[in-house]
Amino acid sequence: MAAPYLSERCIHELFEAQVRKAPDAVAVAYEHACLSYGELNARANRLAHHLIALGARPDRPVAICLERSPAMVVGLLAILKAGGAYLPLDPAYPSGRLRQVLADAAPRLLLADAAGRSTLGSDALVDVTVVDLDTTRPSWANLPASDPDPRTLGLTSSHLAYVIYTSGSTGTPKGVEMPHSTLLNLIRSSPVLGAPKRRTLQFTTLNINVSFQELFSCWRDGGVLVLARETTIADFTGLLEFAWTEAIERLFLPFGALNHFAEVWGAQGVLLPSLREIYAARAQLLTTRMLRSFFEVHPRVRLINQYGPAETHVVTEHSLAADPSRWPQLPPIGRPISNTRIYLLDGHGEPVPFGAVGELHIGGAGIARGYLNRPELTAERFVADPFSGDPGARMFRTDDLARYLPDGNLEFLGRNDNQVKIRDFRT
Repeated sequence: MAAPYLSERCIHELFEAQVRKAPDAVAVAYEHACLSYGELNARANRLAHHLIALGARPDRPVAICLERSPAMVVGLLAILKAGGAYLPLDPAYPSGRLRQVLADAAPRLLLADAAGRSTLGSDALVDVTVVDLDTTRPSWANLPASDPDPRTLGLTSSHLAYVIYTSGSTGTPKGVEMPHSTLLNLIRSSPVLGAPKRRTLQFTTLNINVSFQELFSCWRDGGVLVLARETTIADFTGLLEFAWTEAIERLFLPFGALNHFAEVWGAQGVLLPSLREIYAARAQLLTTRMLRSFFEVHPRVRLINQYGPAETHVVTEHSLAADPSRWPQLPPIGRPISNTRIYLLDGHGEPVPFGAVGELHIGGAGIARGYLNRPELTAERFVADPFSGDPGARMFRTDDLARYLPDGNLEFLGRNDNQVKIRDFRT
């Protein structure tokens, strides 16, 4: 479904709009400290002006390798405001993996703390300008607190917001180049008018694209982003206690984490009275028993099942009701979000009949530019869209299988193994 979404804007301008609306509202909470929207914006702006002076430019990746902290959030915003594309490097990841990404992306600038510098090693940083965010008296502290002007920077919504590398589970890790316009469509696809200001847990590592949703869906609505220490995130019992203490209202959870949560809720009947929304990926892998135990404990919570590969971010979603009589056997992945087109095609590239299994292709506003430094693979996976009517339109081949259910929702059926064998997740 087509819908207006201010496609000429950059994603950080949504945050800046909230700064103008409520500068004194809390934007980030970490342990006993808070940053207001105005304070966070000013810190990010000063750093952004410093990065611009160091050579940050549109479509240039700027690496960020920091532990979870307010400085990490300031750094990410500053990169976007400076016109760069943030390249996340989680210092908890294996050093060899991070050095491989650093060598492939070849950023000129790196934002780091002590943990990041230690993980990467000094020899990997020889050709990179390192901006130390550990310092208590940064050299940019006296720079202007004003928003850098995107027009002066030559920054548009077609430029990159981030480059995030895939896990490499299906081959060599690839840097997915994601423009502002695609991400803006995602964030604006959910209802905005009257949206509650949720306290959102920042759970996911920046190396995974869901972290982008955590930050910007929270700030879009004027909510509070709550940060936790890595030790808390790694301990589910401690994390549940943290979520209760911090009155967390919104969670974004990958399937593995949601599975752990469901098991704990079912076994212990843990109650999070403030919780209202959980956004999950691949929730169709949960059993009906898990879902029932989840809703028995939290009848007021909405579970939103989302689907989207790294090359598109989220492109479909389905909200699961708390009424067990309305549950499907397994949750579908829903319908396309606004301005996104879904095609189910056969082996000849033709649409399959309604209800038949086809390979899922994604077109419209919801696809990446391509893979960094991989033009051949980009051409192979991002192909011409012959169904849109636009000669320059592209679609992404997912290698995933799906079919339409009678109610118009999509059912995900797993990866295509090129022999059209459908994995059955009901067992």
